[in-house]
Amino acid sequence: MSGGTGPDAFARALNVSRETLALFARWQALLCQWQARINLVSPASLDAFWTRHALDSAQLAALAPEAATRFIDLGSGAGFPGLAIALMRRHIPGTSVTLVEANAKKAAFLRTVIDSTRAPAKVLNARIESVPARPYDVITARALAPLQTLLPLAARFAGPDTVMLFPKGRNVLKELDAVRESWMLDHDILPSLTDADASIVRIGKAKRV
Repeated sequence: MSGGTGPDAFARALNVSRETLALFARWQALLCQWQARINLVSPASLDAFWTRHALDSAQLAALAPEAATRFIDLGSGAGFPGLAIALMRRHIPGTSVTLVEANAKKAAFLRTVIDSTRAPAKVLNARIESVPARPYDVITARALAPLQTLLPLAARFAGPDTVMLFPKGRNVLKELDAVRESWMLDHDILPSLTDADASIVRIGKAKRV
């Protein structure tokens, strides 16, 4: 990301309001407080909150269909990217982001941030496999698993018009090659705003072969 790595650079990159910036700053403050007690993110990445976590996640909000309101984020951890999307799209009527997190302490952190920011999100403290299957408009997951593992998990929440948004690193083409024999994907690979080696896989259709 050019032009800086702090909150001002984040705001410029996504053209966010001061109100939105303040909500992300509140999230950052809570993250720093809780990180002293539980491991929410890599300690080395804590100082890079605005690029490594906030911008990398918030950029997905603009890649979702404009009319999308029902989101599910698998393996939310500290809220990336699901909570970032909730904050970015909080003004869209009907927006609701379901954050699925199996770790009880991380789920408690997510609820604390939601209460503090009034983000349009809710937390399911459960394993992904145990969440009732139903279609969502958008499915997200970040740093959860390679596509070979991720697609079967996500398929339970996909309908005919569902869009999947998965941030990926430099091995994205290898991951796609690994699933070609078992999945037919209508997808594109989009550049990331945060890293030249990173990308976002956007999947419109995913069908088992």
